Amino acid sequence: MLPIYKRVRDEGRMFPEGLTYIDSWVEPNFSRCFQLMECADAGLLQQWILKWRGWGVTFEIVPVVSSKETREVVAPLLDGI
Repeated sequence: MLPIYKRVRDEGRMFPEGLTYIDSWVEPNFSRCFQLMECADAGLLQQWILKWRGWGVTFEIVPVVSSKETREVVAPLLDGI
């Protein structure tokens, strides 16, 4: 974990243009970090992940849709149930 923090301190987060960092949370035992990011192109996440190859870091990408967008999709179906 310390080498990762040192690299971020020395080189920044290394996000490609168009990938927006929102916030992050770290487990108390430092085993995982959850980052909330925003982008229109998942390829930007791939570019960013490739910059961390060889550092022992693994990634899991979980796409999400905002609650507002979900309500808009679901709303037309609610009267039919």
